[in-house]
Amino acid sequence: MTERNCWGDETEYDFAALVASLNQYLRLRTTPVGMKRFREASELDAIHRLRRPPAGEKLATDQIVGQSRWLGYTLGITMENLVGSQCGAVVGLHPRDEGFLSGNLFNGVWYGDLESSALHQKEMACAPYGEFEALVTSPLTSGRIDNPDICLIYATPGQMITLMNGLQYRNYRKYTFTCVGESACADSWGNALKTGEPSLSIPCYAERKFGGVQDDELLIALPPSYLPAISEGLASLSRNGLRYPIPNHGLDKSPIASLAQSYGSR
Repeated sequence: MTERNCWGDETEYDFAALVASLNQYLRLRTTPVGMKRFREASELDAIHRLRRPPAGEKLATDQIVGQSRWLGYTLGITMENLVGSQCGAVVGLHPRDEGFLSGNLFNGVWYGDLESSALHQKEMACAPYGEFEALVTSPLTSGRIDNPDICLIYATPGQMITLMNGLQYRNYRKYTFTCVGESACADSWGNALKTGEPSLSIPCYAERKFGGVQDDELLIALPPSYLPAISEGLASLSRNGLRYPIPNHGLDKSPIASLAQSYGSR
């Protein structure tokens, strides 16, 4: 029986097929990552071939995700493994307490005054605190975590807009995303864990410096329940001639012939 995730979803997803579909239509550089939280740290002991950070080693959540993404690791952590409250609060492992909200950490570094720094902390989207003790990240195709809370997909802007087009092919809705600035993981996995909604971000300095995010990449975090619709939407777009990579038509040639391939006589 498939274990439920934090949304109560017990669906048995074929992640191998879903990721194969994403790779077919988007040509992703790396396998999407699953992120799942556990109510008790002792639950980590049951996960096959789980890695834990060395004793005393303090890491950023960006690094935990990056190791799963680039090295294929299934990695389990508790708050004791994270470098500080800034990482822990986003995923719900640390409270948004007075020290977190004060803004002292970023004052004079990322923001020119304490008021701006404190406002940044207040505006960060964070998962609720108090329900979970541990977090695991793993390649989505590894099968090590049964049903993740959210999936993380890294893509270039061209890949990402194609993914969004696939998501919006059926049951259209307009999506609005945020930019909190530094600590942009709050815009992606923080907001997705808070709301259960697709959350796209421009990865920040720390994600690129510590997490291996490339200069031309964006990140979307979303519950796995959105993946089948994206896969089906991408297949439909492909049948309509709307595919990635997007070929450059040229600046000085009428687009009519190219448009007709997808729109017909319309």
